[in-house]
Amino acid sequence: MELKKNPQADVEKRKPLLFSMGLVAAFAAVLLAFEWKTFEDDFSQLGQMLVLNEEEEMMPITRQEIKPPPPPPPKPTQIEVVEDEEEIEDEVELDDMEIDEDTEVEIQEIEEVVDEPQIFTIVEQMPSFPGGEAELFKYLGKTIKYPAMAKDAGISGIVYVTFVVYESGSIKDVKVLRGIGGGCDEEALRVIKNMPKWKAGKQRGKPVRVQFNLPIRFTLR
Repeated sequence: MELKKNPQADVEKRKPLLFSMGLVAAFAAVLLAFEWKTFEDDFSQLGQMLVLNEEEEMMPITRQEIKPPPPPPPKPTQIEVVEDEEEIEDEVELDDMEIDEDTEVEIQEIEEVVDEPQIFTIVEQMPSFPGGEAELFKYLGKTIKYPAMAKDAGISGIVYVTFVVYESGSIKDVKVLRGIGGGCDEEALRVIKNMPKWKAGKQRGKPVRVQFNLPIRFTLR
């Protein structure tokens, strides 16, 4: 007796395989659907981009230059006319000043500045002692007295004296330039101050003040 296979038993065995194949087919169909939609969208967008680019190239761009507005006209100058009849009065306010009878007002005297005449050292005509140098030496020899202090100390030498001969011939501003001490300096000043008037020096024919230096020698004998 032969055994026969039941065809329903073969189908039951193949169910898992058929189920798997069905899932694969369904997944492939879904994936194909998505891919096809994306493909159509890409081509449509690409077409729009190409059309837009063509339109942009066809339309020329024109630039309009905007001219600046013209400057405003200058304002007319207004000239104000002032009538001659109008007088302008400046009011000056003065502060009230009270003066008391007992107030003493000091008035300072203005001293006049008098220019001192120039004192010369060298002029065209030098001043001179009356009678010349010989008379001057005689006067000094007779008038000078040797100081006792200088004799006791044995002092001798030359005392240099300076003085100014004025326009009138008088002797003023007598000073010792270099002395030797022992009372000789004071004796030289006394003798010079007591001299008679000299003949004044002259510059351009006019008497002027002249500074004169005179050495006086003190010698022990």
